[in-house]
Amino acid sequence: MEKLIDKLSAAVSAAFAAAGYDPACGKVTVSNRPDLCEFQCNGAMPAAKSAHKAPILIANDVVAQLGGCEFFASAEAVAPGFINLRVAPGALAAHLEDMRLSDRPGVAGTHTPRTVVLDYGGPNVAKPLHIGHLRSAIIGESIKRIYRYFGDTVIGDIHLGDWGLQMGLIIAELRERRPDLPYFDDDFAGDYPAEAPFTISELEEIYPTASAKSKVDEAFAKKAHEATYFLQNHKRGYYALWEHIMRVSVADLKRNYENLNVSFDVWKGESDAEPYIPPMLEKLEAQGALVESEGAKVIPVAAEGDKKEIPPCILVKSDGATLYATTDLATIVQRMEDYHPDKLLYLTDKRQSLHFEQVFRAARKTGIVPEATELQHIGFGTMNGKDGKPFKTRSGGVMRLETLIADITSYVEQKILENQTLSPAEAAETAKVIAVAALKYGDLSNLATKDYIFDLERFSAFEGNTGPYLLYTIVRIKSILHRWGGDWQALSLRPADSDSAKQLQLALADMPDQLGMAYRDSAPNAVCAYAYALAGAVNKFYHETHILTEEDREKQSGYIALIAFAKRALETCIDLLGFSAPERM
Repeated sequence: MEKLIDKLSAAVSAAFAAAGYDPACGKVTVSNRPDLCEFQCNGAMPAAKSAHKAPILIANDVVAQLGGCEFFASAEAVAPGFINLRVAPGALAAHLEDMRLSDRPGVAGTHTPRTVVLDYGGPNVAKPLHIGHLRSAIIGESIKRIYRYFGDTVIGDIHLGDWGLQMGLIIAELRERRPDLPYFDDDFAGDYPAEAPFTISELEEIYPTASAKSKVDEAFAKKAHEATYFLQNHKRGYYALWEHIMRVSVADLKRNYENLNVSFDVWKGESDAEPYIPPMLEKLEAQGALVESEGAKVIPVAAEGDKKEIPPCILVKSDGATLYATTDLATIVQRMEDYHPDKLLYLTDKRQSLHFEQVFRAARKTGIVPEATELQHIGFGTMNGKDGKPFKTRSGGVMRLETLIADITSYVEQKILENQTLSPAEAAETAKVIAVAALKYGDLSNLATKDYIFDLERFSAFEGNTGPYLLYTIVRIKSILHRWGGDWQALSLRPADSDSAKQLQLALADMPDQLGMAYRDSAPNAVCAYAYALAGAVNKFYHETHILTEEDREKQSGYIALIAFAKRALETCIDLLGFSAPERM
């Protein structure tokens, strides 16, 4: 499907050509003075240079050629050479009807589908999710949905931290507490218990206790390192414990992510990359890519023209240990073999930007990733409190994610109950939906790379640039459609008969441009900005139009078709952002 602005540009380009000027000058843009016109073309100015003619004369010639063009209600030449345009209501309605009949009204033009591996989430197992995990999950989920909407095949991989020292710490602490467990008996040859010897709550207490102990107890720290070594060499009892840790942790992680409407296609982790490390290092040694530096093995990745120092990518330390860079490079090897992706996209804290720059350069330099495959890292900013510092609990600790969600849900539920519009039971369920919208929109409406202030009261407001405001707009439309009671899906769009109706139609026509920008830039904030503008146009139309009391049935059908399409567009947007709307608020 062609975008409206492309249709208008084609018409104006034809007029330039008919008037004897370069058709390339006919590009149309949205007007920056909506009080004067809806669209504009400034091509007469550059055309004047080659035509050796005043821009206003060229603009007049083009406007003369546009007379009778079906796309424009008016075309006016304005000094020094602007062409101000208003689209014809009939042409606009016809274009929107084509959009309405499309499976994906926000997609225009042709797109070559890509295979994308999206690495987001990244929690460590055996630890509770906290607010530091929030942005990766929310932004990644939205980008995944946007890419899929445009036809890409996306593999969302959580990439668990499941193979490091934290595992050794847990095993060492468990051994001290429960030395009688069969996992620690080297002579045990039977089947290990099917049930884990701990709950998720116990596991989440064991790790911080063991971590704190290792910092003050050198002997215990040594035991933890030994346990890590034995695990990574697949000692039978330790590996069985690791499997228990994984099952218990992953079940809890899935429950918490589900509360955020976040899901992953692949639950792989650092442990899955481990088998790829030895052959990868052997191959890099053979091709001469690894260089020895102070006993370590590194890949130099600095390039001529670098404006900052890019240190070498260290893969093997002087003591023989591997690092995160080794695992990440091996993970790329695995992903290239398994998925043959056109793009690898990573979402992490922006403080890891240098790390990924080194790993990406190493992957390119060694041929692990071909030039045709795109590598991108989006480093996001932090969620801060009103004091501008990273968000903390009242006691100064890092807040658990489920606590944050519970706090927002409770706050929203109280507001709903105060309005006395829903029963307590319905209020509780509706509050969950609104809370997720408030939290996600509050995050996604910001540019991902920037820090932002978490403001519970502002994010949860039913007015202003918030998630609940979008939901309220959708619920309002649902109410109108319900009260109207007819088959609104069978209705066709009609030419606008008022300014607010036309502004709403223009906002709907802008959908492919705005969602296309979100897709191009991997930017959910563009979806937020569009949805907010569209909701504003809906509410203006609602307040200025007597939809349900309109006596002219043909007019009323047009109004119903228009708000029904607006509802679909808004629901598409919030689905791309990762939340949904309730039936009532």
